[in-house]
Parts: sequence; structure tokens; C-alpha cells
Amino acid sequence: MFVGHFALSLGARRAAPAVSLGTLFLACQLADLVWPNLVLLGIERVDVDPGNTVVTPLAFVSYPYSHSLVALVLWGVLVAAVYRFVRRGSVSTAVALGLVVVSHWVLDWIAHRPDMPLTFWGATRVGLGLWNSLPGTVAVEMSMLAAGLWLYATSTRARDRTGHVALWSLVAFLLIVDVANMVGPPPPSARAVALTAESLWLLVLWGYWIDRHREPARALQG
Repeated sequence: MFVGHFALSLGARRAAPAVSLGTLFLACQLADLVWPNLVLLGIERVDVDPGNTVVTPLAFVSYPYSHSLVALVLWGVLVAAVYRFVRRGSVSTAVALGLVVVSHWVLDWIAHRPDMPLTFWGATRVGLGLWNSLPGTVAVEMSMLAAGLWLYATSTRARDRTGHVALWSLVAFLLIVDVANMVGPPPPSARAVALTAESLWLLVLWGYWIDRHREPARALQG
């Protein structure tokens, strides 16, 4: 799942208004931010396998340290603890941020075929296989995006024109990338996949840029 992760973060901004959208993007995509580095180091493995599912030609052979349920729970605890210590945020906000980290596993479990690990070393793999249906994937992700955008747009307001442009250009970019991933040709190699995935950091920065030009809707009321 791609758009769905960002959609959840947009919606989570209402539940955790003290947390920047950039930080929420980092949390929701932490697994995918860690993953390409582990692939490049040879610790985890992905193969290019056209037809693996209808939506993606990638076969996720091994990624227990970035994508197992245990790993993401641990990553979530770490992110919550760091946020609590560095930002002095409330416990409830830190917990919400940690849950956004863990949500990555839940959404991937829904999307992936049974390749999602539960632990670092166990052989069990799970996945509901939403990616086996292109119409189903599009329906779920677009519904999530619409809901997430509505929650974010109704709980924040643009301070200036950039606040509008930054948000809606992000939405357009996410949709273009999503369509390209679904209908474009397979990547040339696993290394190319990992190097391309490093660009996700730009979306984290994009989230911070958006929030610098938006504020809670209540700040403009009264």
C-alpha cells in the first residue's frame, strides 16, 4: 500500500494536532524508510517478479527487521519514546504517534499477499492479498485518501496561498506515483527499487513544508 499510508497520516493529524504532518509521514512510512537501506546492505531482500500480484511486480522475499509485526511494534515504542523525550509531548500524543508507526504493518497486511512476517526469525507469513485485485486496491486507497484529506482539510486551514498549493500538489503527486506504480513497466533491478525508495524522505520534508503554511482551523475562528 502506498497512498493509504499517507492518507492515514493526514487523518491522524486531527487526533494528534500537536504533531507536524512531516513527523506523521515519517512515522507512517518508517518501515519503508528503513527498508531500502537494509536491502542495499544485503540484510533484507526484494526481487523483481512481474505478475507477483496484479498491483506490484515486487516479491518481498525477506524483510523482518523493517516490516515484521514485532519490528514495527518496537519501532513504534522507540518513536513514541523519542517524541516524548525530545518534544515533551503528552503521553497520549506519543502513543498516537507510535500507533501510526504500527499502522504500517496493518495496512501492508491488508494489501500484501502472505509475505508479511510476524517476528524476526519465525517462518509464519501473513497477508490478505488486496493487491490481487486492482479495482479493490484502487477503491480502498482512494476511499482512505478522501477520508484522510477531509479530516486534515477540516481540522487545518491555510495561512497563505502556499498552504493550499503545497497540500494539493502533494495529493496530485501521490496519485501520479500510485498510477505509475500500478501500470508502469517493472523496475530494472532490486537495487533500482531500493534507490528509488530513498526518495520517500522527500515526502517527509513535503509534509513539514505543508504544515509550516497551515494552522489549526480553530486558530482562525472567533
